[in-house]
Amino acid sequence: MSVLDDIIVGVKEDLQERKSAVSTLQLRDIAAAQPGPRDAYAALGGADNPRSRLQVIAEVKRKSPSKGSLAEISDPAVLAGRYEAGGAAVISVLTEQRRFGGSLQDLDAVRATVDIPLLRKDFTVDAYQVLEARAHGADLILLIVAALSDAQLSELMGLSHELGMNVLVEAHTVEEVERAAAAGARIIGVNVRNLKTLDVDRSVFGTLAATVPSGTLIVAESGVRDVADVEQFAAQGANAILVGEALVQHNNPTETIETFSRAGAAVIEQRTAEGATHD
Repeated sequence: MSVLDDIIVGVKEDLQERKSAVSTLQLRDIAAAQPGPRDAYAALGGADNPRSRLQVIAEVKRKSPSKGSLAEISDPAVLAGRYEAGGAAVISVLTEQRRFGGSLQDLDAVRATVDIPLLRKDFTVDAYQVLEARAHGADLILLIVAALSDAQLSELMGLSHELGMNVLVEAHTVEEVERAAAAGARIIGVNVRNLKTLDVDRSVFGTLAATVPSGTLIVAESGVRDVADVEQFAAQGANAILVGEALVQHNNPTETIETFSRAGAAVIEQRTAEGATHD
């Protein structure tokens, strides 16, 4: 059994407990009562907007299967506020409990504090989780192609759009990029971490990003340690980077986001200038 498979087994077990506490019908009513979702697609640049900067999705992340404990985050709302102050376009909140130490309560706390779009970062395999995301104020959800059949991917994307949310569709291979595109994904995340082995290979990003259809927003996921990584991903076509570990382990995440944003903008400006010269 791969790491991804093992995580999903736990996710499904925990999901059954929540389903027994709150029915799908109740959850739909709670979701419907929420204020309208924020437009995460527009916040990340949107296909029709000029790409003048590299957007940052800043993640509230306590631990991971690969690194164990990363940071003691006693108040995720305070951290999220620092992210927003640094110019983060979207805040990602991990809600998986067993491997990442997250919760829906973290999502609630962040939603009550910041006014930018929120990504519920979890291993979504059931429509109930999509409803949960909206009921707890998420504007964007993650769907991992490797964890879903084409039918499941289509169903969960459809429900997300019905609820007004955007979807970040994560791929790890060229075949998964093709499946994401075929499902109509407008935001594709290229994860350079192999979820079966947890190994990171940053060279994967450029290869996969080159296969993403034009007009699709591309998010570089995992592996962002420093400015050099930011510059690499920006040069290879990223519209946004998703950063967790490098922020939660830094004494000043606000400054780190600002630094990463400037570094990405400089690369994009250079690429734009070179493109104009060649024209």
